[in-house]
Amino acid sequence: MKAIFILLIGFVLSSSQIIKTQLHLTIRNDLGNTVEGASVTLYANANDYKQEQNPVQKGTTDAKGVVKFKELKAQDYFVLASKGDKDNTGAGEKTGALEANRINKVTLIIE
Repeated sequence: MKAIFILLIGFVLSSSQIIKTQLHLTIRNDLGNTVEGASVTLYANANDYKQEQNPVQKGTTDAKGVVKFKELKAQDYFVLASKGDKDNTGAGEKTGALEANRINKVTLIIE
């Protein structure tokens, strides 16, 4: 019984280290509804964001308005989200610093 208990503790500790830093972004419109099919691009710094160059990752929101980015560094990111003539320019362009080895969740509004 003791050996099994120690083995389970070891498994829990090692499985928690498997989680890579992730960002799950939910995109909503100005009415609060989720937006499917929005293009979302992450940038590591303000200059790349302004120039729209050197993206870290790109993705498209799913039916629930969510896009998932995996294997990120624990830092803040600049985000450009758009669909049609709507985007997040001027409102919510930067995430806070992501927590390492966690799934970080952020919601952005496009209008």
